[in-house]
Amino acid sequence: MDPVLAGVCYMFFIVGAGSLVGRVRIKGIGLGAAAVLFLAIGSSAVYEAVHYPDPPVVPVALGTFGLALFTFTVGLQSGPTFFASLRRNWTVVAAMVAVIGVAAAVAVFGGRLAGLDPAVAAGTFAGALTNTPALAAARDAAPPDLAQDTTVGYAVAYLGGVVGILVTVQLALRRRAADTDAPPELVTRTVRVEASQGRSIAEEEARHDGRISFTRIRHGEHNRIEPADTDDTLHRNDLVTIVGPMVDVEQVTDDLGHTSSHHLEADREQVDMRRIIVSRSGAAGRTIGELDLAAQFGATVSRVRRGDVDRVACDDDMLQLGDRVRVVAPADQMAAVSAFFGDSARGMSDITPMLLGLGMVVGIALGEIALPVPAGTFSIGAAAGTLVIGLVLGRIGRIGPMVTAMPHTATQTLAELGLLLFLAQAGSAAGPAIVTAFGSGQWVKIGLLGLVVTATFCVGLSLVMRKVFGVGGTKLSGVLSGAQTQPAALAFANDRTRYDPRVALGYALVYPAAMVTKIVLGQVLGGL
Repeated sequence: MDPVLAGVCYMFFIVGAGSLVGRVRIKGIGLGAAAVLFLAIGSSAVYEAVHYPDPPVVPVALGTFGLALFTFTVGLQSGPTFFASLRRNWTVVAAMVAVIGVAAAVAVFGGRLAGLDPAVAAGTFAGALTNTPALAAARDAAPPDLAQDTTVGYAVAYLGGVVGILVTVQLALRRRAADTDAPPELVTRTVRVEASQGRSIAEEEARHDGRISFTRIRHGEHNRIEPADTDDTLHRNDLVTIVGPMVDVEQVTDDLGHTSSHHLEADREQVDMRRIIVSRSGAAGRTIGELDLAAQFGATVSRVRRGDVDRVACDDDMLQLGDRVRVVAPADQMAAVSAFFGDSARGMSDITPMLLGLGMVVGIALGEIALPVPAGTFSIGAAAGTLVIGLVLGRIGRIGPMVTAMPHTATQTLAELGLLLFLAQAGSAAGPAIVTAFGSGQWVKIGLLGLVVTATFCVGLSLVMRKVFGVGGTKLSGVLSGAQTQPAALAFANDRTRYDPRVALGYALVYPAAMVTKIVLGQVLGGL
């Protein structure tokens, strides 16, 4: 069989068998996608140990492609919320960078105490923090005769780094029930207005920072039910339907009047409500306010569902293909509203080939740009480059007629595929180096140093995020995975939380800065 074809077949066998193993759970805990990595390492190590002639080799290009595809789609998924979160959380990113710096110092001084070469310590740092680009930077900076030593350090420390972050993520998720940043459950309530002075709906929604939405209104006792508009003014004896978190809805109810025995949402003769899929490109990549549904159809959007999470809609929300919007509109306009949004199941899975192709090319090219540093030059790599471009495109929403985001379902599927390809290739490449490291006699010192570096990073970051910033367990699992630049940990956290959006947000918040920081430190440590 052709060697390349044999390598591809081997890769898909590892992906299939590893995924099957990953589905096995013991006391509710399973490895998920990380099982692919461990199976790949184990099988390639066996090939090396028994000197199997011509073992199958997964092409490096497939691993690079898989990682770039994974980071690009994660960026698209997180772009709409990443930049706003970064503006509010720059101190979190700075703290994460400081913790990585402490872990690098531990690797340097711990290596000296253990009598390890600086190149070995540099590779151990990269392996303990599971960052292959940092290993590449360390190899480039190390003297040619010591470059292989960095790989030995990386291979031995890598397993401990993966296991360490998985254990830390699991411990973080144990306390997720006590998270205070969980998306609140939304409720719908009809309220009778008792306040005599006129209040505008816009003022009431602004008082609660957009967490509530008015969807229906009936002025007086005998008037028609209409979709609520922000320009509407509330008067005594009006009935209004409010959607939002229970706490906010209770406050609005007490402020305006009392809960009514009428349910405007139950009367669908005049005003109807429907869940509609955003599948038409003309409606995606724009904010709800820009669509001006009230002027076009007398309609309003009360909720947006992305993935498995519902949230109250506001005018600043940018819609993506695949979003499901709950629309309140006059019954005779509902068909027109559905046609405007598209309402096709294809909108949930369209991968937008033009966006995928151009975005990946630009991201990979960005990652290859050589940036000057005191020790020479470094490149952030295809993974970080595609992540940055994905974040930017996801945030922009559209460029002219082209939508620059993909449906949540499509990005989730592509991200999982890319992750599995990367893990299969990375694991198969690490196996032979593991055998070499165990035969060198230094694996115990390297392994212990790697565990100390991993523990310093995981424990230090967990304490800082919890004690200083009050980050909840769910988001912390994403922060830990992103700061460790470990897709397997992200997959583990997603599997455990059923893709809670706080995991992806925490991951994307710190991943770019973590990647660049590790590459720079890897080059510095390799040149010592």
